[in-house]
Amino acid sequence: MSKKKKSAEQLSKKAFQRLILQGIPDRLPGKKEFEPDINHAPKRKDILNADEKKLALRNALRYFPSKHHKSLIKEFKEELQSYGRIYMYRFRPDYKIYARPIQDYPAKSKQAAAIMHMLSNNLDDAVAQHPRELITYGGNGAVFQNWAQYLLTMRYLAQMSDKQTLVLYSGHPLGLFPSHAEAPRVVVTNGMMIPNYSKPDDWEKFNALGVTQFGQMTAGSFMYIGPQGIVHGTTITVMNAARMKSGSDRYKGMLFVTAGLGGMSGAQPKAAKIAGLVSITAEINAKATIKRHEQGWVDEVYDNVNAAIDRALEARKKNEAVSIAYQGNIVDLWEQLAERKVLVDLGSDQTSLHNPWAGGYYPAGRTYEESNRMMVEQPEQFKKDVQDTLRRHALAVNKLAAKGMYFFDYGNAFLLEASRAGADIKGIDREFIYPSYIQDILGPMCFDYGFGPFRWVCTSGDERDLRATDKIALEVMKKMLKNAPKEIKQQLIDNIQWIEHAQKNKLVVGSQARILYADAEGRIKIAEAFNQAIKAKKIKAPVVLGRDHHDVSGTDSPYRETSNIYDGSRFTADMAVQNFVGDAFRGATWISLHNGGGVGWGEVINGGFGLVIDGSKDAERRLKSMLFWDVNNGIARRAWARNKEALFAIQREMKRSKGLQVTIPHLVKDSMLKEL
Repeated sequence: MSKKKKSAEQLSKKAFQRLILQGIPDRLPGKKEFEPDINHAPKRKDILNADEKKLALRNALRYFPSKHHKSLIKEFKEELQSYGRIYMYRFRPDYKIYARPIQDYPAKSKQAAAIMHMLSNNLDDAVAQHPRELITYGGNGAVFQNWAQYLLTMRYLAQMSDKQTLVLYSGHPLGLFPSHAEAPRVVVTNGMMIPNYSKPDDWEKFNALGVTQFGQMTAGSFMYIGPQGIVHGTTITVMNAARMKSGSDRYKGMLFVTAGLGGMSGAQPKAAKIAGLVSITAEINAKATIKRHEQGWVDEVYDNVNAAIDRALEARKKNEAVSIAYQGNIVDLWEQLAERKVLVDLGSDQTSLHNPWAGGYYPAGRTYEESNRMMVEQPEQFKKDVQDTLRRHALAVNKLAAKGMYFFDYGNAFLLEASRAGADIKGIDREFIYPSYIQDILGPMCFDYGFGPFRWVCTSGDERDLRATDKIALEVMKKMLKNAPKEIKQQLIDNIQWIEHAQKNKLVVGSQARILYADAEGRIKIAEAFNQAIKAKKIKAPVVLGRDHHDVSGTDSPYRETSNIYDGSRFTADMAVQNFVGDAFRGATWISLHNGGGVGWGEVINGGFGLVIDGSKDAERRLKSMLFWDVNNGIARRAWARNKEALFAIQREMKRSKGLQVTIPHLVKDSMLKEL
């Protein structure tokens, strides 16, 4: 590298650090031009009255000294009118936001620098769904409500010591507070509403006021790793659905039909192809389709529904794994499949139906642009059109299911919203005619045994570190497989195969991250091995450990993660809250608690964490204590609900772990209840 080029890079790094330390600039930056090529959040509906709009402006202006209020009040008013929110676009930084190597961030605390690395990844243009609106995925999963919050938070992280804790209220940095080295560096809460104020319109109102936000699961907790996480979970789900349908491992070439290519749902075609299936995924937003096609996650795109179906049938005949996108409404696809009496093997849906009235689902017979206008200008008609479409959607699915299709709800609230629309999906011995993927697949096969989405990020940003961690994780799992009980051998085999092909599948987008499903034993052993490798300088920078909230313990969600809890407690949220609190005093670097996630605002509580390991004895102590609790809290709760797989897992853990004593349920014979 030439001296001139090296000097320019050093200057750029210094300039970046100077801007971080500046926080909110004293002088107003220039206004930002609207970027039509960037995927933007839909306009939110006009829900505030005149007095509430004034309150929203007061709330936004309090981030700035009074000398700027005259200049900003008109601008913020226009944003509120145009977008339904005040994003403060003017204050979006000019530098590119991405997961820079940890040493590039100005920080007194290595832990804080790692958090900046993770936070930045969530807002990377290549990672985030609506980066200019600070939304990472799911249509409304926000890191912050506005750009002032981002600037303040980054400055606080740069300034903090290891004896301070940053408190974030739904994106708002309340401030740095004295604490101690054992405390979390950041405590995040998102959308923690009083229960009677947690309906969808409450989110619209209070988010527009600038006092709360929807943090999704890993958006507002800085733990999103791009679509890799959902690709892995979807691959595991689809493979096991295919095994159930076929009764064996001979399922290559099956036809899988679903919807959604934006955000998390974009993982579906990639996962289906990894599993060896033929897939058709419908998507109404052309930008999302183009993005997935450019990524190589969708092989072929058709805007003619019959052409898409014909291509899928040809591929199935040839036993060819191919991912097909239908550029159009999912209901048009389902109805045509039913009309043509096509044998579909597997069916699901991953539109953002947790957010049905604000861009999560689009009615048939309306264009994408027309629907976006109606959400704001004709919300009642839009809602009617969506519910009419959901009834048609369910009817077409029912026809294909009657011919042998295995359909499962993929945790996006499809069954819940279809039932609210009056669709014919009522079950006989359970709430809905179709199971959720947790009830049939991930619950009994993974979560009840403690297997869930363990992930890590190499903060060096160096792919060589990621390759080193892949190798370590593979060695640990292969060693575990030798002595594993038969109940968990398949889970280990699937994840060994996943890591063996991880580099080939090219799933890294943004940070150098990886995910696999592991139980407490696996997570601890892998993390210990990473910590030793950092100490030996085989990995050159700290590693962040985390997970999706979509896990054995992290989430209480009655229509998804805890839908296979049958003792009546699935509507309680003790587990997620206990998880959040317990992780805090067992060593987590940051913790998060959210209202809302993949199934919607008011429908779920999520608890999450991030843990920085740096090769030290302190890190080893923390990881052993925290990861053990983070998993076994959930297994214990599932065992108390009488889930047989969880009973096996927690009894096995009590034999392995001194000091663990869990209350085990006494089972009641069915015959005794029949007499009542």
